[in-house]
Amino acid sequence: MSTDFQAGREALGARLAEVRAATGLNGKQFAQRLGWPASKVSRLQAGKQTPAVADLEAWAAAAEQPELLPDLLARLRGLESQQRHWRRQLAAGHAPVQDRYVVEYRRTATARGYEATVVPGLFQTPDYARHLLAQNAELMRSPRDTEAAVQARMRRQEVLYEPGRLFRVLVWEAALHVHVGDRDVMAGQLDRLVGLIGMSTVELGVVPLGAPMGITPKHGFWIFDEERVIVETINTEYQYADDDVALYGRVWDQLAAGAAYGPKAHRLIARARGVLAGP
Repeated sequence: MSTDFQAGREALGARLAEVRAATGLNGKQFAQRLGWPASKVSRLQAGKQTPAVADLEAWAAAAEQPELLPDLLARLRGLESQQRHWRRQLAAGHAPVQDRYVVEYRRTATARGYEATVVPGLFQTPDYARHLLAQNAELMRSPRDTEAAVQARMRRQEVLYEPGRLFRVLVWEAALHVHVGDRDVMAGQLDRLVGLIGMSTVELGVVPLGAPMGITPKHGFWIFDEERVIVETINTEYQYADDDVALYGRVWDQLAAGAAYGPKAHRLIARARGVLAGP
């Protein structure tokens, strides 16, 4: 169990203990009021057991403080948002992480994504991915298993050719101009993006640099099956559910409203391709 998760569970347990103490009842007496074994009350207060929603509802009712239920539920939702620190994830290299993503995408029917600085891994060429993974291994000082990681990232892309799936992906135009590798690497990557336009499983949108933006998200994010959101920062990967899915969905909708698709997206990619030819 991650340290972050356990710390959050202990904090929730401490809050439950405060609510119980306000009733003037000790743990055994409170358990009797609930009709639970005293050991369950003890485990919840000590952060040794994760409460269910029904447990929190019963706890607030037994404490005769139903107004506290929203706070308790919010704490539980915060506990359920998973945090995976990259330093721990990459202890064995990038390949195991990429293998996990292969599984994640294979169980996904629909996804909505946004990337502001890089071409999404789902669309990367091997050369482009190789440079990114090598750079990240150097930054994180993790084992160099670049080739195995590249192969796993390419396996993730097999879902693009499976009928019944849909990947709706937005890329900020600036990402098309960020050089990853040399000109040949970038040219191959941009050509790859052009080849994705029109695929039945892909809806690729490019958010133009000059597009009016009602909101300016500071990071990329992915919404899987409208059930969970994954956000990657420099040091941590976060996974959210419930109300956060709707929040990120609204952000995606605003970005999509100003995005270019089809021939217009093709022209923006071609413009970035033309810059590579340069003087």
